[in-house]
Amino acid sequence: MPIKQISIGEYAIREWREDDAASIAKYANNKKIWNNLPDSFPNPYTIEDAKVFLSKVMLSEHKTHFAIESDHEAIGSISLMPRHDIYRFTAELGYWLAEPFWGKGIMTKATRVLSEYAFEELGLLRIFAKTYTTNTASIRMLEKSGFSLEGVLRASVFKDGRILDQCVYSKLNKI
Repeated sequence: MPIKQISIGEYAIREWREDDAASIAKYANNKKIWNNLPDSFPNPYTIEDAKVFLSKVMLSEHKTHFAIESDHEAIGSISLMPRHDIYRFTAELGYWLAEPFWGKGIMTKATRVLSEYAFEELGLLRIFAKTYTTNTASIRMLEKSGFSLEGVLRASVFKDGRILDQCVYSKLNKI
């Protein structure tokens, strides 16, 4: 069963729409967000970048990329990126949230809901997420969402002129 819209308190997780481009560009064009994501996430983030992103996720056969919404405006993104071959029961969790909404527990609720969906509807056995060790807010969010630390990948990424370590967290379905 695909997600059309799921309430998470006063916010919601829903499918992306074409008219989300302006709010994506507005909120994603933030170096504080970019600092915690892969370089494939553009900076600066333009309306054209948002349109390219939306065209990819909206045309995808499998709906695993969702908007986080407040007052009918997209304020962030949460995604499951399924793996293939021997990893076919695993997906990586990706996410970002607009800075004005940080610290409100929105991403924790969204992660819990999407994890349930992944396990119950998609039949996944494992969800994992990687975050830089410098991103303590993301680490706390994952732990509050029921994810466990699997390990630290030392000196594993080069971001904004620095070598960083990454934490790998996972959440397992009841087997």
